[in-house]
Order: sequence, then C-alpha cells, then structure tokens
Amino acid sequence: MKRILIVDDDPVHLKLTSGILNKADFEPVTAASGEKALEILAKDPAIAGVVLDLVMPGLDGFGVLEAMRRETMRQPVIVQTAKSSPDIVVSAMRAGAADYVVKPVDPERLVTSLNNMLRMSALSTALEIERTRREGRFGFNEIITQSPAMKRVIELGRKAAGSTIPVLIEGESGAGKEMIARAIQGEGDRARKPFVTVNCGAIPAELIESTLFGHVKGAFTGADSNHKGKFAEAHGGTLFLDEIGELPAAAQVKLLRALQDGEIEPVGSDTTRTVNVRVISATNRRLLNLAASGAFREDLYYRLNVFPIYLPPLRDRREDIGLLIDHFIARLAAEENRRIDGCTPEARNMLARYDWPGNIRQLQNAVYRAIVLTNGTRLVPEDFPQLLNALDGPAAVRAAAERAPAPGAPVHIDAAQPAASVSPAAISETDMRDRFTRDDGTVAPLVDIERDLIAFALDQHDGKMAAVARALGIGRSTLYRKLKEYGLDNPNEDAA
Repeated sequence: MKRILIVDDDPVHLKLTSGILNKADFEPVTAASGEKALEILAKDPAIAGVVLDLVMPGLDGFGVLEAMRRETMRQPVIVQTAKSSPDIVVSAMRAGAADYVVKPVDPERLVTSLNNMLRMSALSTALEIERTRREGRFGFNEIITQSPAMKRVIELGRKAAGSTIPVLIEGESGAGKEMIARAIQGEGDRARKPFVTVNCGAIPAELIESTLFGHVKGAFTGADSNHKGKFAEAHGGTLFLDEIGELPAAAQVKLLRALQDGEIEPVGSDTTRTVNVRVISATNRRLLNLAASGAFREDLYYRLNVFPIYLPPLRDRREDIGLLIDHFIARLAAEENRRIDGCTPEARNMLARYDWPGNIRQLQNAVYRAIVLTNGTRLVPEDFPQLLNALDGPAAVRAAAERAPAPGAPVHIDAAQPAASVSPAAISETDMRDRFTRDDGTVAPLVDIERDLIAFALDQHDGKMAAVARALGIGRSTLYRKLKEYGLDNPNEDAA
C-alpha cells in the first residue's frame, strides 16, 4: 500500500481527502503545515507522493515545492487550489507540481490523477536509472531502497567511492552486487570511465588468463590476432570480477601479480604492460572459508579483502520489495507496451511473504512473467501461480483458477438460438415497482420521495453538505432545515 502525504491546514479537508485515499487502497499520512510536511518527507522515505494545499499560513505550498526541489526530494506532487486560476496553475507546474485539483476535490479525479502521477514517476525513475547506468553516472541515490539493512551498505560504499581501495562485495546471487560496484564507480573519480564486468565462473579454465590479460597472435591454436584482455579494456576505469571464488588456481597467481604491481603479461608475450585499473570483486560464497580450505589462495584473499562489504539478501530487507515491484512494473510494462497500474494489496502481501531465494533477479523475473500473464490492469495473486503454489499449496492455485472467469463452450453457427424474449406477462409485480410507488402499488407521498432523495444524496456525496446542497439545487440552510424536519442524520457530521 503506497503512502501518500496530504498537506492542508484545514482539518475538514484533511479528513475528507484521507477518506478518499483510504477507499482507493492508499495509506494517507497527514500534515497540517508546510513545515511539518518537510519534516515527514525528510524522515519517511516511503512517501510515494504528495497532495499539497497551496494556501497555508507560514510555509505555503509554493514554499514546500521550492524546499523539495532544493533538497532533491523526488516525490511527485498534486497541488490543491480553491480557484483554478491559470496563473496559479502555471506557477505551481513551474515550481515542480505534476498535476492540480480544484477544491472541493472530486474523489474520482483525485484518485485517477494520483495513479497516473505515480505510474509516470515510477517510469521516469526507471528510465533515469538506466540512463545513468549507461553513462557511468549511476550512484547510490539511484539505488531503490528504504531498508535499514541497506543504510550500512550505502554508507560503506560511499566511503569506498572516495578512495581506490580494493573492495570485496559478498552476498547471495541476485542480491545486487554489481549494482553496488557500479555505484562505487559512479560516485568516485572514475565515473564515466570504462566499467568492465567479468564473470569468473562462466569462463572455461583454459581461457580465463587470455580473457583477463589478453594474448598475442599465435600464442595458442586459434589465436589469429592480438587480444588485449579485460584488464586493458578497463584501463583508467573499473574491473568488476564477479564470482571471484570460481577463479582457477593458475589464474589466481597472475591476478595477484597484476594487483600488486599494476602490470599484466598477455599470454604468449614476454613483455609486461602497465595498467591503471581499480578492481572490485564479488562472491556468493564466503571467501574466507574458501581460503581456509585451500580452494582459494590466502595471499590473494587478503589482497582482495581490504574493504569488505556484505550485501544482505532480499528476505532480510523486505521493506524494499514494494519499491522494487513498482520499479519493475513501470519499466517492464513500458517495454511490453502494457498498461499496468500496479499490484492489488493481496498480491503485494503475497510477494512480501515469499523468501526470494533468487533475490532481486528472481523478483524481477516473477513480475515480468506476471505482466505477460495478466488479463487486467493490476497484478493479482493468480498472476503469480508458482509463488502461490509455493506459499499456499496447489489447492490455492486450483481455487484461484476456479475463481477466474472461463470462456463458455463453443456453439456451432447452425445450433445458435435466437435471444429469448420475455413476455409482459412474465414480469412480476415486484419487478414493475417504481421508486415513486408504495409496496401496495399506490403513488408515494411527495414527503416520502423527498426524504429518500435527500438520504440518497447524503450517501452519494459522503455527507458533504455543500456538495449535497448543490446536487439538490437548494441552499445549505434549507438542507439543514429539511434534515431536522425528516429526522435524517449526517453520517460524517461528527467526523467533520
């Protein structure tokens, strides 16, 4: 459930807007002043959007927008105005607002605007992250997280970015080790420089040295030309050695020399070449245990493990699951040209309960598959059949399949029957009853009809007296008099 901050100095409007958002499956957070709003935004990174009143005592809406821009708070904002003056609207948009609504707020207009704003914000964030990654500017501000477990990771990563110290990132597969490595480069002196990735576990042992250090023509069968290798490709930038624990013993010796001396020797060559490369390594196993068992050189371990960073798995930072779901839906739905407005609360709760052994990579693939499978505009638990089966068993999957509407059996064109007609005699007396008649069929008195109409209008407009009076075409004083005359109670009068 997405948290929306409502900022308004009018307690009645705060109450009414909160009720609208509650019904639309949002979690409202309220602030009665601009100062309180900025305080909440600074402390609560889970705020997904803001509904902001422009006219407030003290720090008004324009002041809040300016402060948000100055502090690089990226939450999208819908402003509320009492008058739809073009000058005010244009000024609010220039100050950073994404949309505006006019008081009194129409519930459907506000909810539609919020959904569109959040969807566009998520897509914009996803595009910006991809752009910064390709340009080598990806930093820790682009990491999607609000988990306390990740604060220590980001703190260590920023310290590592200010140095050339060798970094070892340990964590399970799919947890985002390469993302941390890119952020370290993106916030350091080597930003926009080459970032070269090598998966040490995916390269055959006989080719690992050539891949890392290059080779000269004729060094071995098939070496038809010179190859400079990954170290040379990363010259001036960063070399990311993923799954370093899978590196063969022979290559470990040459890697140790390259790290110590800053020199590489291509296969088949008798000359060395100096390279300026920052090495960040990663592993999904404890490198210390591998060194203790003799599977990894101890001296190389100490050379790599100068600045260790442990990246917790996704199950230990469940606060990030909702944010990642929104990010993946925005990006992947755009790639698939599908309009997906998000997940239902039931689907979010189910995804939050799962342990995600494959971590972020598995979550991304699950969301991708659900986007392709779904027939609606919101993902539901039935769109994740494998997870539903793992959590609640096959019975839950069968029940979900039974609830889903199934197409009827095909009917041959020769067997098609005309639509059944209903004779007037078949219509019961109950079906013919009108709202202007009594149970006995006689016309109801005008007093009863008026009383029922006012009660209906109260329910339709959630007890908002101004809206009820406008809908009925009478004054508020007249409306109050008739409420008293007919003994009608306004359900929202106490709350207001």
